[in-house]
Amino acid sequence: MRIAIVILNWNGEVLLERYLPSVVQYSEDADIYVADNASNDNSVDFVKSNFPQVKIIQNTVNGGFAKGYNDALKTVKADVYCLLNSDVEVTPNWLAPIKEAFNKIPEASIIQPKILDLMRRDHFEYAGAAGGFLDQLGYPFCRGRIFQKLEKDKGQYDDIREIFWATGACMFIKQEVFENLGGFDEDYFAHQEEVDLCWRAQNKGYKVYYVGTSSVYHLGGFTLSNMNPKKTFLNFRNSLYSITKNLPRRKAFLIIFFRLLLDGVAALRFVFQLKFSHCLAILKAHFSFYRNFWKMYRKREKSSFTKKYYITKSIVYAHFVHDVNNFNILVKD
Repeated sequence: MRIAIVILNWNGEVLLERYLPSVVQYSEDADIYVADNASNDNSVDFVKSNFPQVKIIQNTVNGGFAKGYNDALKTVKADVYCLLNSDVEVTPNWLAPIKEAFNKIPEASIIQPKILDLMRRDHFEYAGAAGGFLDQLGYPFCRGRIFQKLEKDKGQYDDIREIFWATGACMFIKQEVFENLGGFDEDYFAHQEEVDLCWRAQNKGYKVYYVGTSSVYHLGGFTLSNMNPKKTFLNFRNSLYSITKNLPRRKAFLIIFFRLLLDGVAALRFVFQLKFSHCLAILKAHFSFYRNFWKMYRKREKSSFTKKYYITKSIVYAHFVHDVNNFNILVKD
């Protein structure tokens, strides 16, 4: 199995200096690429000077995560792509369990490892944790992470199991699957494009897996922190995009209606917290969604809405009303 590790970079010289060495050291059986999104720092020269074995792909524009990877992967040949954030530290032997899972589970098309917090190494990290899921209203959450609550890693998710979506922080995807899906939706720019990709994959019959016997450490928030209003804008808008594209029409309209109401509640909550920029970001997200609704609607593949997409009815109700912060408790409920 030929694996190509592709690290998307934008002005991330400091991250490449810190985290690329672990990728090079522990990925001897893989080809390693840095795909540069038109950086204006010294990233490319740094890689060329210090890691001549790493191949460079230079994108002509910064099209965000989605377009950046779509453009870069056109030039990469492999059986499996590993899309790896530049702020990820990998561990010894991290690739072996992934290869084994692909070989033993032929239906596995997309895989993510365990994602741990680089700053609190015994805790799961926000972006992906131990595998992603959705509730009935399309809100994403993870085993090991519900909203801002992160579980401590006690080995409770050292398993291999099917999940609904895999994180873009460290995603392994078969090349033929990525091509059959048409890659990422570039209208997302960044954030939740991996949820959409996996949702489209599920609708086509592909399966997504989590392999807890492989682990990496993710810094997170370097490009956009959780406190950045731009991230609020992208998350709220892009989640509505995914619902529009990936659910049957009648169900999609109903879910969108309830989501818009709950988004309004979230905006009021930001007002009470004096986070006015985040409230404004939600309003901008809605207006952007309205402007692009028919464009997203035309991307629907109407014949393939067969996969049950949710594992619980409302993660919002469970978390904010019943104070559920643990995935295993949520599933029992």
